[in-house]
Amino acid sequence: MESNNTNKQSIIGFILIGVVFFCYMLYNNYQMEKYNEQLALEQATEAIATQASEQVAAEQAAAAAEQSISEATPTVEEDPFIIDAAEAQEIVLQNDYLSITLSSVGGQIVDATLKEHTKYAPKEERNELVKLFDPASARFDMSFYLKDGLKNVKVETIAHNFTVLPVEQGADSQSVTFRLPFKGEASLDFVYTLHNSKAEERDYMVDFDVRLNNLAPIMANQTSIGVAWSNRSYQNERSYKNENMYTSLYYRHPGETGIEDLGVSEGNKSENVSTSVDWVAFKQQYFTSALIPQSVDFTYADLAYQTAPEKSGFMKEYSMSGAVPYNAQTEGYQFDFYLGPNKFPVLKKLTDADGESLSLERVIPLGWIFSTYVSRWIVIPLFTFLSKYIESFGLIILILTIIIKLIISPLTYKSYLSTAKMRAVRPELEAINAKYPRQEDAMKKQQATMELYNKAGISPMSGCLPMLIQMPILIAMFRFFPASIELRGQSFLWSDDLSSYDSILDLPFNIPFYGDHISLFCLLMTVVMFAYSYMNYKQTAASQPQMPGMKFMTVYMMPIMLLFWFNDYASGLCYYYLLSNIITMLMMFGIRAMVDDDKVRASITTKMANTKGKKSRFQQRYDELMRQQEELQRRQNRR
Repeated sequence: MESNNTNKQSIIGFILIGVVFFCYMLYNNYQMEKYNEQLALEQATEAIATQASEQVAAEQAAAAAEQSISEATPTVEEDPFIIDAAEAQEIVLQNDYLSITLSSVGGQIVDATLKEHTKYAPKEERNELVKLFDPASARFDMSFYLKDGLKNVKVETIAHNFTVLPVEQGADSQSVTFRLPFKGEASLDFVYTLHNSKAEERDYMVDFDVRLNNLAPIMANQTSIGVAWSNRSYQNERSYKNENMYTSLYYRHPGETGIEDLGVSEGNKSENVSTSVDWVAFKQQYFTSALIPQSVDFTYADLAYQTAPEKSGFMKEYSMSGAVPYNAQTEGYQFDFYLGPNKFPVLKKLTDADGESLSLERVIPLGWIFSTYVSRWIVIPLFTFLSKYIESFGLIILILTIIIKLIISPLTYKSYLSTAKMRAVRPELEAINAKYPRQEDAMKKQQATMELYNKAGISPMSGCLPMLIQMPILIAMFRFFPASIELRGQSFLWSDDLSSYDSILDLPFNIPFYGDHISLFCLLMTVVMFAYSYMNYKQTAASQPQMPGMKFMTVYMMPIMLLFWFNDYASGLCYYYLLSNIITMLMMFGIRAMVDDDKVRASITTKMANTKGKKSRFQQRYDELMRQQEELQRRQNRR
C-alpha cells in the first residue's frame, strides 16, 4: 500500500514538473517574439537614419566638388607649362633580330617583335612572330615634380605626347629622340638606340637614355624620380600549363650573384622590396623583357603579376613601380631594355656600366646547388659545342646522353657490383632472419647483419651512393630541356617541336592529371621505364629479402606516375629519359656478362674467412652503440 502511494506521488510529481516546464517554454517564446519585434523596429529606425545621413553627406560632397571644380587651377594637361605635341606618332626601329615600335604618347616602347622566333598557333601553323609586348597594356612612366610659381606640378610622362625628332642612322645603329618641352629652355628627352652589330647580346639590348635638359632650376625639392613599368605577355607556347610553370617576375639586388623571384602561381603574386634593386625582368618560358638601370639602382620596387585565364591568349600581367635617386646635379639616367630569348650564352654576356655581370642568365632555371653546376659546366657547354656541328637536335640529344652515360658508367658498374655482393650473401642474410624472427630481436638482427657486411667487405651505402651522385645529373637534365630555347621549334621524327609535347592523338575530353592528348615519346618512355624497373627489381629482390614488398611501388607505380606527369612536358625531355633508360639497360646487360656471381661469391667467402673475428672501426663503434641501446632497453624494462 505504501509502495502504491509512493508511485502515485512520483507520477504526480513528474506531471507537475512537465506542466511547469511547458508553461516556461510558452512564456519564453512570448518574450522572444517581443524582443525580436523590438529589435526589428530599432534596426529599421537605424537604417532610415543612416540612409538619410548618407543622402545629406552625398549632397554636401556634390556641392563641395562643384565648388572646387569651379575654383580649381588648370590641370597638368591644360597647363601651358608643359608643351605637348599636336599629333601622336609611332616610330619603328629594327635590326636583324628585333623590331620595336615606339609611341610618342608617353615616349615609350609599345611593341617588341622577335624576328627569329615564331609563336605557337593551332593547326601547327607557326607563321606569327613572337611579340613580347601587348600594345594595349604596355606602359612606361616616369613621374616627378616641377615648380610653377608657388605650386608644384606633378609630371607623369605617360600622360603627355612627346615631340618626335628625326631618326638618326648610324653605321650600325638607329636612334630616335622623344622630347617633352617645358616653358623656357627646359625639356625632357627619351633617347632610344637600337644596334645592329650582328651580336645577339648587343642587338637584343635597347639603349634608353633619359636626359634632363635645363630642368634643375624648375625641379621641385625631391630626392627621387618615380619609375613605373607594366606589360601583359602573350601565350607563346603550345602548353599553357607548362609555359606558366616557367613564367614569373625576377629581380636582383646590387652586388648579389643570386637573383630573386615572385615564384610561380596560377593566381596573383606581389612583393614590396624596400631595398635597392639592380634590375627587373618579366620572364616567360623562353623569352624575357628586362629593365636595367645602368647608372643607378632602383631605390625600392613594388612588384606584382596577375595570371591571365587559360585560352585568353595571354600569360601574365606584370607591373613594377619604383624610384631612382635624384639631386640638383643629376643630368639624366641610362637604362637598357633587354628584349630577347632566354639563351644562356647570350644572357651570360650581359654586363652593367662597370663591366660586371648582370647575372641575368640565372632567370633560366637550371636546378639547385650541384645540379646547377652540372648544367652550367657540363650539359650546356656540351650542348652548345655539339650544336655547332650537328643540325639535328634529336641526334645531339642522343650523343649528349651517350656522353653522360659514359661519364657515370663507373658509378653504374659500382652500383651493380654492390648488388651482386648482396646477392652473394643472401643465404647468410636469410639465416640471420631465421635466427631472429621476433620484433624484440630487431637490434640483434641488425647487429648480426652489420657484422656479416663487415666480414664480407660490403658497404650498405655502396649501392645507394652512386645513385645519389647521379641525382644532380638527373635533376639538371630535367630542368635543362624544358628551359632550353635551342630546342624550340626543332622537329625530330614525329615530334614537330622538341620543346613541347608530341601529340599523336588529341582526345575529345580531358583526363584529370593527364590531359587531352597522348604524347608518344612519353608513352615509350613509360614502357621502357617499366621494363628497366622490372629488371632492376629482379636483381635487387634477389639480394634483399625485404624488396618483394616494394614491387608495386618500384615496378608499376613509378612508371604510371611519370606517364601522367610527363605527358604535358617537352618531348625532348621524354626522348632523353627514353634514351637514358635504354642505354642503362644495355650497360647493365654488358656488366652482367662481365660479372660472374659465382666468382663474387667465392671472393666474399674467402674474405669472410680471412677477416673472421676482425672488426673495422665502424663496426666497433656500431657494436658499442648497439650495446648501449640494449642496456638502456633493459633498464627501461626493469622500471
